[in-house]
Amino acid sequence: MTKVIGVRFRTAGKIYFFDPGDHVVKRNDHVIVETARGLEYGTVVGDPKDVEDDEIVTPLKPIVRIATPKDDEQALKNKDKEKEAFKICLEKIRKHELEMKLIDAEYTFDNNKVLFYFTADGRIDFRELVKDLASVFRTRIELRQIGVRDETKIRGGIGICGRPLCCHAHLSDFIPVSIKMAKEQNLSLNPTKISGVCGRLMCCLKHEEDTYEELNRNLPYPGDFVTADDGSKGEAQSVNVLRQLVKVIVEENGEKEIREYRADQLKFKHRKRNNKNDVSAEELKELEKMEKSDSKSKLDED
Repeated sequence: MTKVIGVRFRTAGKIYFFDPGDHVVKRNDHVIVETARGLEYGTVVGDPKDVEDDEIVTPLKPIVRIATPKDDEQALKNKDKEKEAFKICLEKIRKHELEMKLIDAEYTFDNNKVLFYFTADGRIDFRELVKDLASVFRTRIELRQIGVRDETKIRGGIGICGRPLCCHAHLSDFIPVSIKMAKEQNLSLNPTKISGVCGRLMCCLKHEEDTYEELNRNLPYPGDFVTADDGSKGEAQSVNVLRQLVKVIVEENGEKEIREYRADQLKFKHRKRNNKNDVSAEELKELEKMEKSDSKSKLDED
């Protein structure tokens, strides 16, 4: 076990671990650390903690210092410069008539590089743009093409749940999300209802997946034939996963009625599950396209 602190940078997707050394740091403190890009100004995301050695990328670098008022001032100046850099790059993109959408501009803390993040439908030849920008900023220029998930992670926003987007608020990496997760949680497979702001399957589908998988093992599928412990037999009409309750259509003396049983009161054998869930061919095709979309973050590639 090794004691570390997690640090997040403004646009980087991941949380990086550093050795706190003798520094007393806590959540939301700002620190100066050394990365592959040089000195960086980052935010501590939690108090120092012990983690397994196999979770650490060695060698574990120590933090250089807790940010001083001068460092904080430099970070604020960089933000102002980034706004201006964004405007200039936007003008240059229009000048060169490039089919790309500029998302953000970022100065490294020591100002030895300016990074511009953009999205585009395909590959963009931006060599002339880089030359143009280099003549303006007189420093190293990097244009980085990112995906729509990365764009949403940078911009942030509010999800349909009314809370800040998971990717912007706390997710370090994009977790693979599948249609199966929505099926397991008995959600509508309408693409508009299970896709996020980015247009991809919602990251939060993964949050409760393990719990739903465990709970669903005890439940029949709607349409399964079940036998209750009181001898009644019938067809499962619907299930309440969290309450572990099943509504069963029971026929007695030529009349049908719906009875509710606990999952542990029933015996059943799963039939082949109908995964279409009243989804049109177009919707299913769209869902499969969303599922196959690359979920790897490109914000951390250096």
